[in-house]
Amino acid sequence: MQEFSEEASILQYVPAFLNRILHAAIKARLSCDSDAAFVPYFGLVCFFKVFTWKRPSIPESGCKLPQETRQQYFTCFLTECVKTCSTVNEAINKALIEEQSIYDRCGNKKMYLNLAVRTLKRLRGLGSGKGWNCCLGRLFFRDALYELLKQYLLTKEQLNENNFPQQHPGKNGSAILIGVKNAGCNGKCLVDSFRRVCCRCGEIYAVTSLGTHQRKEECNYHSGGVLKQRGRSPWHSVFTETLHVHDGRSEKLEGFMKTLIKSPPLDGTHDLYALNCEMCYTTRGLELTRVTVVDSKLEVVYDAFVKPDGKVVDYDIRLSGVTENDLKNTTTTLRAVQAVLLNLFSVDTILIGHNLENDLFALKLIHDMVVDTSIVFPHPLGLPHKRTLRSLTADYLRRIHQDDVGYDSRENAMACMELILWKVREDNRTRK
Repeated sequence: MQEFSEEASILQYVPAFLNRILHAAIKARLSCDSDAAFVPYFGLVCFFKVFTWKRPSIPESGCKLPQETRQQYFTCFLTECVKTCSTVNEAINKALIEEQSIYDRCGNKKMYLNLAVRTLKRLRGLGSGKGWNCCLGRLFFRDALYELLKQYLLTKEQLNENNFPQQHPGKNGSAILIGVKNAGCNGKCLVDSFRRVCCRCGEIYAVTSLGTHQRKEECNYHSGGVLKQRGRSPWHSVFTETLHVHDGRSEKLEGFMKTLIKSPPLDGTHDLYALNCEMCYTTRGLELTRVTVVDSKLEVVYDAFVKPDGKVVDYDIRLSGVTENDLKNTTTTLRAVQAVLLNLFSVDTILIGHNLENDLFALKLIHDMVVDTSIVFPHPLGLPHKRTLRSLTADYLRRIHQDDVGYDSRENAMACMELILWKVREDNRTRK
């Protein structure tokens, strides 16, 4: 009995939800000497001996909020991460990354608490599975998910209909858009190098040889969404900007890269990722400012701010969430991002996103293995209408998506992955 005193004493350090498991393992070890009892006992005891190491503390912060607040939420994150991670070190690193990401994004204590509570709810949702069967199931999760996602892949016709960039048949490094042309320009098309069509309001405006505006003209446009309020007729939300902008879709069809054919992984299973990009308007059109890639475990694989090639005309903060300060010291170029993603992706990688044709166009990547949440969850009126990511998250995941803290590429990518995981789970449940 004495040899178990040390193991029994560690129960005060472990989360309450695992106390019963460890008690049962110790009891089984005391009652018999079978391997069946020894294996869970030995594994759990070794695990919790590691878990009782002194937990790391959050680095000293500035004046945005008290250090005790950060430490409190980090401890909560760590408790939830332990439920889903295979090792304690992995759980600690994940909790540190989650907390640091929140701290970097927040501007004050109220914003920090808002983000922290939402993150904690998300982590608790990930760790809601019970028992060792849940843990063992995750070992085979990626293999099965890849096969299940094949039924949601866009067909060649859907890729063309939704204007996904395709390889130019007679010109390497160039793309063609087979779908609706100039959809954002109210049908207007110009070949004059000194005039552009505003992709927001449809007005024609003059530019210099450098692409800058010859004169300032106010741009009035609506958001495209119809707003409704009790007792009032539906109306469009109207916005006013100081300058016209163009997306460059008729000019920026050079410099595209196609994902490469690679040897299959050793385990025979190809990867799958959720992808989200943020863009801003420049003198060259719509250019990439941030890219985020998330895996099926909702962990960020790649996240980088990107320096546009042209002079920024409008950061479009209302939709992108990327500010001038975010790009102030950024040196990462589009070519550098392409190099990273071409190394990460292959032609067989499944990419998940919302309106993914826009992200691939901004990245100047050609890829056909895509699952698009705007297609998987279609608008009742059909194309060209598409539901917003926020409405999908509210209806299917039952939560408000980025309500008061601006848009964030990381959260968008995670929301897309969660929506597809929900869809796969619900469809399989219906079949059973």
